[in-house]
Amino acid sequence: METQKQETGAVVKPELARHRSLSFGWMAIVIAITIVVITLAVNQLFNAGFFVGYTWLDNEYQYALFGLLVPIVFLIFPASGKSAMDKVPWYDALFALTTFGLLVFFFMNAERILDNGWEMGAPDHIVTLGFILWLLVLEATRRAGGTALFTIVLIISLYPLYADIMPGPISGLGSSLADTTAYHVLSAESMLGIPMQALANLVIGFLIFGVALTQTGGGKFFIDLAFAALGHVRGGPAKVAIFSSGLMGSMSGSVISNVITTGVMTIPAMRKTGFRASYAAGVEACASTGGVLMPPIMGSTAFIMAVFLNIPYITIAVAAIIPSILYYLALFIQIDAYAAKNNMPGLPKEQLPKLGETFRAGWHFIAVFILLIVMLVYLKQEVLAPFYATALLLIINQIFSKERWGMKEFWAFILAAGKLLAEIAAILVGVGLIVGALSITGMAGTLVNDLVFIAGGDILVLLLMGAIASFIMGIGMTVTAAYIFLAIVLAPALIQGGLDPLSVHLFILYWGMVSFIPPPVALGAFAAASIAGASPMRTGFEAMRLGSIIYFVPFFFVLDPAFILNGELSRTALLFVCAVGGVILVASSLQGYLVWIGNLHRHPILGWPIRALVLIGGLALATPGGSDLIPFSDLELALFALATAGPAAAVAYMLERRAKAAMA
Repeated sequence: METQKQETGAVVKPELARHRSLSFGWMAIVIAITIVVITLAVNQLFNAGFFVGYTWLDNEYQYALFGLLVPIVFLIFPASGKSAMDKVPWYDALFALTTFGLLVFFFMNAERILDNGWEMGAPDHIVTLGFILWLLVLEATRRAGGTALFTIVLIISLYPLYADIMPGPISGLGSSLADTTAYHVLSAESMLGIPMQALANLVIGFLIFGVALTQTGGGKFFIDLAFAALGHVRGGPAKVAIFSSGLMGSMSGSVISNVITTGVMTIPAMRKTGFRASYAAGVEACASTGGVLMPPIMGSTAFIMAVFLNIPYITIAVAAIIPSILYYLALFIQIDAYAAKNNMPGLPKEQLPKLGETFRAGWHFIAVFILLIVMLVYLKQEVLAPFYATALLLIINQIFSKERWGMKEFWAFILAAGKLLAEIAAILVGVGLIVGALSITGMAGTLVNDLVFIAGGDILVLLLMGAIASFIMGIGMTVTAAYIFLAIVLAPALIQGGLDPLSVHLFILYWGMVSFIPPPVALGAFAAASIAGASPMRTGFEAMRLGSIIYFVPFFFVLDPAFILNGELSRTALLFVCAVGGVILVASSLQGYLVWIGNLHRHPILGWPIRALVLIGGLALATPGGSDLIPFSDLELALFALATAGPAAAVAYMLERRAKAAMA
């Protein structure tokens, strides 16, 4: 498509290569390992009985995945930016082999570990081997997750060694190096804790499905579909970014990869129709961030949440529907307002894909999604659903698609799946060390009580503390790591205050994701800025304004769980209608343009007061009433919204008509 090929002033910088270019021999090893991993997962999750007469223990299965996947990290990720990218150095091969050998040993002794209770006191030689594995895991976490995550995991994983000498609020039970090592390596609460359990039992299938969808051209299909449906309307390319990035983000679970995948096509198209470079990049950053929070797949953190709360994953996916709609609605309204205010047309239809042709070329992707949703929602087969969906996708692709795979494409799929699984496994095993440290020291319970005391029992104060903490930790580490830490430390305090558990955990997740948008870090915004050739900081501030609704939505569903479909349907419908109206007003205020009214900032003096009143009215309308924290009813909030936004909109309408009459 012509639109997708032209850059129109945007400077596209290639993604920095994070993975080594492996030789044929190393690729063959990674592919073979990946095939074994998939086989083990299918055997375990489907209860296939490949190993006749032998039933795997949970820790055996996890040690096996651990031992197969984490060594790959040393093969594909260089030790530093100065390391060779075209060969595997001897020390990385040694690290990989040592990690594999150690985990083979622990796998072979998995039953003895449980029978003898070694996690609470292991023989000296077991401790020595465990300590070496601990060091290797830390290095693998550094390579896969970055220096910031490594530093945090290192400090917290060592916390049991000095917990007893820390000041009151952060003190805990101290442990020796031997006991800490044994607990980290051998217990079901640390390396083999909740993060690894989520990977082994839930995440692995969805990761493979996401890779299959991308490798078969699913990303291109969704982008073409978005261009065909929306490319010609006002502000079309930006609306395409919302649609395509939302779908891609839901599949990939990664903000950065989403930006890079869709942004190289949507950002140049936005620039072509007149969008500023920083604004175009901000749109893509916000759209990609929201995709990770959008059902049906969401990111890996949602699966960990399911394990944490011991609820079906589909419950979390359903709960995220209305918040996702509100987020993308706010983004859509702002883009439409910006395009209307600046008179930005869509792209010529002759430059766009035909809708019918796009559907005919990619109908199988829709069929696969239907199967996935049916199995998730109706059959409640969340563990097996992605495997069936992947199998159907590959079969249809070989029979009906013009993009049929040969052996080269098949091996490329297996290799890509192996690299992704290894990267996620290293991060999750590293994050598991945080869980283990908090568990063995008992610090989680101490911090919960201290937080409740500091807040004076005020839930609103706790929520604000939680929002700030989630945002800060989202800057310093991955969203998954931030979520797990706060789920252990902060969530119980909020739940003790009477808040709904699922609402609390979603609140933490959403605020952890906020860090991808605003400065100073703004990883999603900065990645988009590199594609657009825009100022990273300016892009970050643009994204911060465009994605501002994400700051409010988490408070909505904490105040009233009906927002996440946990309540009476009539209550949910009422809140949804009010929230939609409120979001439209808030988004319109931020851009200074309200549909059916026009420009809200025609008057140099009255413009800002008008926008402020519309903003206040929108927030009042969207906020659920009748809770302990909000002492006003829904009706009172709606009347207040009408009393503030109504007159402001009326004045704006009169000023707009007067301005148009003067121009005529």
